[in-house]
Amino acid sequence: MDPKHLGKSSALPASPDAAVLDYVPNPQAGALYLVRFAAPEFTSLCPVTGQPDFAHLVIDYAPGATIVESKSLKLFLGAFRNHAGFHEDVTVGIGQRLVAEMQPVWLRIGGYWYPRGGMPIDVFWQSGPPPEGLWLPDQGVAAYRGRG
Repeated sequence: MDPKHLGKSSALPASPDAAVLDYVPNPQAGALYLVRFAAPEFTSLCPVTGQPDFAHLVIDYAPGATIVESKSLKLFLGAFRNHAGFHEDVTVGIGQRLVAEMQPVWLRIGGYWYPRGGMPIDVFWQSGPPPEGLWLPDQGVAAYRGRG
């Protein structure tokens, strides 16, 4: 595995499709454990209006043979800044790409989107049932309450 970003200067990819995700060998291969990435300031564009959409993403996964390298994941997520997509497509698409390339034991993604048109839209996807014995903490993102 030859990381493209780790320890190197890397520009933000022009699009999510152009982003290269790096994977490295799992340092605890054979152990059942959970990895969590939170992106509380994720942005993409509304495909209808072109206005920015904001979300708090939480990605949980149980690694298989590899783990995703965090810098490449940050660049991939940052590439959505100029990408137009519905909340459902963006959230599920991120999870599906990670599963297809990394092949984790299990993965889930929660997309906690801020209101569009006066309504928050939360999107959840997982690759299948979680493995038995995996500690699965709550994602820790409260339901949207406005000024509460």
